[in-house]
Amino acid sequence: MKNLVRFLASSDHDVARALRHVRRQVRSFTLPAPRPLVVPMRMAFEAAREVYYFGARVLVCEPHFKSHCAQYGKGVRTGTFIHFINGRGDIILGDNVVLDGKTDFIFAARFCDRPTLRIGDNTGIGHGCRIVVGKSVTIGKHCMIAAGVFILDSSGHPSDPEARRRGLPPSDAEVRPVVIEDNVWLGTRSTIFPGVTVGEGSVVSAGSIVMADVPPYTVVAGNPARRVASLRTEPPPPPAPAADRADASARRHGADDAARRSGSDSAS
Repeated sequence: MKNLVRFLASSDHDVARALRHVRRQVRSFTLPAPRPLVVPMRMAFEAAREVYYFGARVLVCEPHFKSHCAQYGKGVRTGTFIHFINGRGDIILGDNVVLDGKTDFIFAARFCDRPTLRIGDNTGIGHGCRIVVGKSVTIGKHCMIAAGVFILDSSGHPSDPEARRRGLPPSDAEVRPVVIEDNVWLGTRSTIFPGVTVGEGSVVSAGSIVMADVPPYTVVAGNPARRVASLRTEPPPPPAPAADRADASARRHGADDAARRSGSDSAS
């Protein structure tokens, strides 16, 4: 078989050359696409696709996900994905939460009876995110969680090498709640480590590894993440009292008079 393939690919025989020509013609074959014909075809395809996705979302995906929730608000949408939910825990969602893609929810019930994930109103979570909950992960309102974000309140393994060798779980001190406050933007593939609080209004740049608390209205980036900008402008200094302004004006005028006298002396 290999010899035949090599013959057809490299031989100068008329049959081999003809077959190579036919292969090139087949691979480059294309049909014209007159708009009066292809536009209705495209519209019909897109309409059928929307009907299919609508049915899959409303009749299959959202009911499946909501059955795992301890509580959910109005307008919760999940897209056309069956989310991976592993372990026992409580998912509590506010109003208008959107899971815009497939998300993994992993609960580790060995650390407490009911690990709890809370997501506030009007928060969106992108595709491919993973949230690991040993005790508590809280995401506030109006947050944007981009694709591939990883949030965990437990590493899943102890830091002590002997405990790891024995297959023991992390100690209670190594399982620390995570809090994402309101109006936070977590960039693509950023990671939020156990015990971290991301302050209100902050931005975590794409790919950042956040291992310490982020102050409110701060932009952080890097590995480990560091402050690179502030989103809150500094207030202007308060106006000086009238007496101070008068003293400053007198000193300024005195300096101007001295400069003029010095210039006159030099000219003479």
